[in-house]
Amino acid sequence: MDAGLFPDIADGSAADRFAGEFTDSYGLDGVSDDVLHEVTRRTPGFHAWQDPHWLVHCHDAGAFVGEVGYAELAEHPEALDQLRADLHIGGHHDESQLGCLLTHLGEGMTAMLFRCTVCGVHLAYADAS
Repeated sequence: MDAGLFPDIADGSAADRFAGEFTDSYGLDGVSDDVLHEVTRRTPGFHAWQDPHWLVHCHDAGAFVGEVGYAELAEHPEALDQLRADLHIGGHHDESQLGCLLTHLGEGMTAMLFRCTVCGVHLAYADAS
């Protein structure tokens, strides 16, 4: 998201003025206080069905790319593999059902895509209605 569109958020003055945060700190474990401050107080949040959370890689907050379906996620195999593993850990053990669930992203479940700002790898998590 272009910080120029939200200068009061990007420079932190809106968070100071309203004594608030724009993004929850959920998921930001292991990052520095500076990174935590940057994401929670100087970065616009995003809408999700469940509680949105930020993904971390290389000890830094990832850059939010957007909400994506299967076609967009398939362009980033590392994110698709990670999401598949996370869903498997979360109880989706039947491979054919898991494959069907992934290929129908956008129909009751979507993926939130992030990019590591350090190494460039893409990450994703599932968000369901």
